[in-house]
Amino acid sequence: MPNSEDNMEKAAYHSALFDRVTPLMPGLLIAGIIALASQFIAEHYGAPAMLLALLFGISLNFLGREGPGKAGIEFGSRPLLRLGVALLGVRISADLLILLGWQVVLLVVLGVIATITFGLVISRFFGFSYRFAFLSSGAVAICGASAAMAIAAILPKDERSEEHLIFTVVGVTLLSTLAMIVYPILGAVLGFDDRVTGIFIGATVHDVAQVVGAGFSVSEETGNVATLVKLLRVVMLAPIVVIAALVIRSLSKTSEVDGKRPPLVPVFVLGFIVLAALRTAGWVPENVVEAASQASRWLLLTSIASVGLKTMPKEVMNVGFPAVALLVAETAFLAVLVGIALGVLDYSTVN
Repeated sequence: MPNSEDNMEKAAYHSALFDRVTPLMPGLLIAGIIALASQFIAEHYGAPAMLLALLFGISLNFLGREGPGKAGIEFGSRPLLRLGVALLGVRISADLLILLGWQVVLLVVLGVIATITFGLVISRFFGFSYRFAFLSSGAVAICGASAAMAIAAILPKDERSEEHLIFTVVGVTLLSTLAMIVYPILGAVLGFDDRVTGIFIGATVHDVAQVVGAGFSVSEETGNVATLVKLLRVVMLAPIVVIAALVIRSLSKTSEVDGKRPPLVPVFVLGFIVLAALRTAGWVPENVVEAASQASRWLLLTSIASVGLKTMPKEVMNVGFPAVALLVAETAFLAVLVGIALGVLDYSTVN
């Protein structure tokens, strides 16, 4: 039987854990309620849940400045965010690459790399440093708001980091919603069949929800193909973030505000890779995959609500027209690049 010393150690551990968790609860509850409200409205009225959570959070930003909710909101905007990104790894499987074929895989990989390169090159003409250029182009190239939050987690912080992240999330979500309406029409105008239209939508629309909406608005085949291609873009998140973290680490001795060098591979990216590898190996049961996918979505929704709660509306407006122009240019570049590739190559014959 456990002795009294063991009982005292357990009691001390539980007490310490309680003391650490209790201050976080008010802020996390606020962010969680916003996430629930956003998801409810999204399911019943079709609005983007991420955008709603962000806007609701901004409207209640006074709760995140001072008071009992501040600690939990800070926790939700960083550690919770990184956990949500890590859990995205369970969506990845080897079947994904087999179903799409090497031509589509190559198209997506080159599209992601080319879009990020394009953003980094032209950002100087708009007056931005590599930080905002990589944040915006990575969000456009990979998976919208989720990619923006993952990239923001490894970028060195400055006084404008939060407003750049907020702007990018709002911008890519709005552009993605517009693309959800326009791109299916554009696919028909360009003469694409259902499969090629699905490839085009999956390779160009930013957020997963809008990809699904746009794809299935054309046909079931288009929706299925678009979703698979989109998940392939999500696969690119881990290598891009790892490479960026290595570059940032090598170029900066003190990239973080606390003076510590960033880790060689961010822990949340390592978690993403491990989960993707386990899923690919077939070691993750489907019910666990579904549970982890849902958990990831709710964590990211709560995290973006937390980011909104930390943001003043005027900070978003400070980003200015050049940021809008840069984001639109990156979006247009990706669409034109993929459209030309699909027009030149006969992707309809890909098995």
